[in-house]
Amino acid sequence: MAGVEKKSIDPASLKMIEKAASDEVSLAFDRAAALKPCPIGAEGSCCSNCSMGPCRIPLPRGREETPEEKRRRRGVCGATAETIAARNFVRMIAAGTAAHSDHGRKVTEVFLATARGKTPGYEIKDEQKLLQLAMDFGVEIGDRSNEAIATDIGQIALNEFGKQEGELLFLRRAPLKRQELWRRLGVAPRGIDREVVEAMHRTHMGVDQDYQNLLLQGTRTALADGWGGSMMATELQDVMFGTPAPVFSQINLGVLKEDEVNIIIHGHEPQLAEMMAVVAQDPEMAQYAKSKGAEGINLAGMCCTANEILMRHGVPIAGNFLQQELAIVTGAVEAMVVDVQCIMQGLADVAQCYHTKIMTTDPRAKIQGASHIEFDEHNAVESAKAIIKAAIDNFPNRGKNVQIPKEKSDLIAGFSHETINYLLGGIFRASYRPLNDNIINGRIRGVAGVVGCNNPRVTHDMQLEMVKELIKNDVLVLQTGCAAMASAKAGLMVPEAATEYAGHGLASVCEAVGIPPVLHMGACIDNSRILMAATAMVKDGGLGDDISDLPVAGAAPEWMSEKAIAIGQYFVASGVFTVFGVTWPTTGSKELTDFLFKDLEKLYGGMWAFEPDPIKAAQLMISHIDKKRKALGIDKARERVLYDMAMRRELEAV
Repeated sequence: MAGVEKKSIDPASLKMIEKAASDEVSLAFDRAAALKPCPIGAEGSCCSNCSMGPCRIPLPRGREETPEEKRRRRGVCGATAETIAARNFVRMIAAGTAAHSDHGRKVTEVFLATARGKTPGYEIKDEQKLLQLAMDFGVEIGDRSNEAIATDIGQIALNEFGKQEGELLFLRRAPLKRQELWRRLGVAPRGIDREVVEAMHRTHMGVDQDYQNLLLQGTRTALADGWGGSMMATELQDVMFGTPAPVFSQINLGVLKEDEVNIIIHGHEPQLAEMMAVVAQDPEMAQYAKSKGAEGINLAGMCCTANEILMRHGVPIAGNFLQQELAIVTGAVEAMVVDVQCIMQGLADVAQCYHTKIMTTDPRAKIQGASHIEFDEHNAVESAKAIIKAAIDNFPNRGKNVQIPKEKSDLIAGFSHETINYLLGGIFRASYRPLNDNIINGRIRGVAGVVGCNNPRVTHDMQLEMVKELIKNDVLVLQTGCAAMASAKAGLMVPEAATEYAGHGLASVCEAVGIPPVLHMGACIDNSRILMAATAMVKDGGLGDDISDLPVAGAAPEWMSEKAIAIGQYFVASGVFTVFGVTWPTTGSKELTDFLFKDLEKLYGGMWAFEPDPIKAAQLMISHIDKKRKALGIDKARERVLYDMAMRRELEAV
């Protein structure tokens, strides 16, 4: 297939792309090649918010816009390019925040039901984190039971979504200087749902028509995601399912098995996946699989649900976003069980060419042509059994058109904020101080968060080039979501990778602590863990008094979804320089784009950047990290001085 090598850098994916072509199956890669993106929509210059449009007001191609052209470039209502692009940008933030926060709401509802004893199969697993949340929320502990404490926490958490006044409680976790900044700028979020609704209202025709004012609401909405809905989901999931700790597993399509029932869990919310991971080990299920001719049940993950069950159970990962169709092309998958977010409708079409059953499980996300088996959290065990049995029943239909790639890689995941704290400081002195000290002494140059999706508009997993460039230059990399999976497939998430790929300074620290140079911190909802890590670095001292002072940067080289824009905006508003690749959705307005790329830094200490080349983007991040090191006065190597006895006597006693 011509140009197949440009579609992915992953060998297993390339093999399945070739097989799909041979089987005459259309994939996302093929559709991306056939459907060219609308250049006007891609730059944010198309407004379809009322029936007077859609109004398309593109920039002149290949030359500068004249003042007269700028004056005349307006929608029917008179909306300027800045207003139109800002509305589109803020609506992306609102949609991304809604997706993450609806995930958080569902988790909160299940958490509250578990506390009240209404969800058999779920329980409170992390008591320490439960008590920490009680202190954060001002819940009485005393001699009360965990269930009573959890009930109060769950009710308070649920109220955070619809709260109309005040501030989100988790804002208190941010550095004090950052909290004061948000309040001064008027972007401290109130209730999560309120901010999403107000963002949609302000972007309605004829409401807010000042792009800077629109972006203030966009920022407040994004902060309601990162320091609200997403953080809520992460914390409550940890309490119910256990806070992740380092776990060994494997990743890529090679984890599928020829002689077992292969079930792929795909989506984002872990309630179903958690129970399926437990039920799949049930001897009754294993015996049922054998009755159908299989040697056992092989559960594997896809996308962010994969990260959830990987971190807590060591369940292997079949692949990231652009491998969801490719897994079916192997011909070896009995069922792909999906819930919400990042699920391609094209799965149903691909599955028609093989024996795979696509099973939707959530009433919010059905797919035409797929079967629906609703998952009931109040009857979780039986629901999970019904889904697994349906997959087992499909095993005899597998057929002979099976090709499972051999490629799979080892990885270590589960580096939650708490785990990193423990690994660096030990059980009695858990702290980020060793990380800070090694940044100050120059062994570690800085820290980068590389997160986000895959996008068929660029080479699949090309973000590896960015990650390798960063660790080669002694930058410790934290990852979540599909970006983390790309690095894991390339062997960057095992301790041995430090010796092979990292710079001398970073490698020496990784070898001393026993960690990889690239740390897997969870699903895309778990970007809140990176916020907590950055805050811990500030609190441990020596690197300034706000997140914006830290030598850190963020990136989403292959971003695809509206959630990525919401994530990027809450990192920028938290003080982090953030680089996106692929394309940028506001280039139709130079004024707005300059505001995002330059002026935001004056407001928040963080700003956006756009660079599609992953190496150049990494260099932008390194340059920013070096700028922060210089501002902190730690940009020059410090000579190590060995004190003799006379020098020690001269030291003043402290």
